[in-house]
Amino acid sequence: MDGILLIGASGLAREVLSAGITGVVGILDDDADLQGTDIAGVPVVGAVLAAAARTEALLVCVGRSHARRSVVRRLHDSGVGEDRYATFVSRSARIGSSSSVGSGTIVLDNVVVTADAVLGRHIVVMPNCTITHDDVLEDFATLAAGVCLGGSVRVAEAAYLGMNASVRQGLRVGAAATVGMGAVVLDDVPAGVTWAGVPAREIGQSA
Repeated sequence: MDGILLIGASGLAREVLSAGITGVVGILDDDADLQGTDIAGVPVVGAVLAAAARTEALLVCVGRSHARRSVVRRLHDSGVGEDRYATFVSRSARIGSSSSVGSGTIVLDNVVVTADAVLGRHIVVMPNCTITHDDVLEDFATLAAGVCLGGSVRVAEAAYLGMNASVRQGLRVGAAATVGMGAVVLDDVPAGVTWAGVPAREIGQSA
């Protein structure tokens, strides 16, 4: 494939560009007002579904978990296979030799992933996160800056953990759940709810 297209003219796209990704030839975004402009010097060259008729690798730079999943599903319905997706790991991130990172996943500056962790597809890990031994992040999960996971934590599909949240070892954050900024999670978080506070407790349904 000839180069990389970023999907989404977003803050996350600028984060990825700033973190030193190479080979980016353009950005796709559905906002008609952005067509023909540039983001951090990279041109916006078309709408999202234009990816189906192009040959470049793709990286979905959409910050919110459910929105990123929706974009990938739209692209799949247009004939874009998983083999089209790039993976980006910043040079300053450290990925343990026994850990794995799936297609479409973005790992930004100063992230540490230790032993036997599994990061699935289309995950976003913002700067300064710590992912320790035997953690599992399912597809489309998002860790905001500074999140710290104890060992053997499982973050289910499309869950979102806010800045500087911490999760005690051995726990599960359910699918599409939201954990608020600075939360300290000491119990399993059910699917589809929002937890916040120290210690974290349910405060409502996820948006």
